[in-house]
Amino acid sequence: MATTFSKDDFRRIRLNLAAMLVMIALGAAAVYASQQLLQAGSKSQQAAQARLQEHRSRLDRARDEEQELKQKIARYNQLAARGYFEQEQRLDWIELIQGIKSNRRLIGLEYEIAPQQPVDANLLLVAGSAAGKHEFLASPMNLRLKLLHEGDLLAFIDDLNASARAYLRVRKCDVERLPKSPGDNAAVPPQLGAECTIDWITIRERKGA
Repeated sequence: MATTFSKDDFRRIRLNLAAMLVMIALGAAAVYASQQLLQAGSKSQQAAQARLQEHRSRLDRARDEEQELKQKIARYNQLAARGYFEQEQRLDWIELIQGIKSNRRLIGLEYEIAPQQPVDANLLLVAGSAAGKHEFLASPMNLRLKLLHEGDLLAFIDDLNASARAYLRVRKCDVERLPKSPGDNAAVPPQLGAECTIDWITIRERKGA
């Protein structure tokens, strides 16, 4: 049996088709809008995470700089406590040397302290003998010792380092065995002779800085 459609049936079908097409279009628009919102939200989240990471990095750098500054202050205080930032105290150095000679019962000790001079620029990590507002100065000392054994020399230098209100840099030390002398009246004659060059280094603020 054949099915026939009237004009009213075609009219209703067209209306339904139109309504369906409208619904499909609206659905597609809604999906597109949702995708755009998701993309926008993702970009916004990424930007927020980037800003957060930047703030964290700045905070980490600030903490590192604070820690570095604290370490520098602590180191400065240590150097100041050791007298590195004082003027050279030659009388104190002489008394220290004589005291060590007496305490260690060293047989022979002679020394000469040369005038103060800028530290050799090649020995510094900074350019030249000046570092910022400060400059490094050295008072070279030529030291001659007569020793029973090498341990006397090491003990003498250790005592100097422990008590000197300056930074000591041993530039060189030459040790040689002494010839036996018939006229030596010491119960135990010295066996070694040592000649050393030692810098007494202090730091001072540059004039006009």
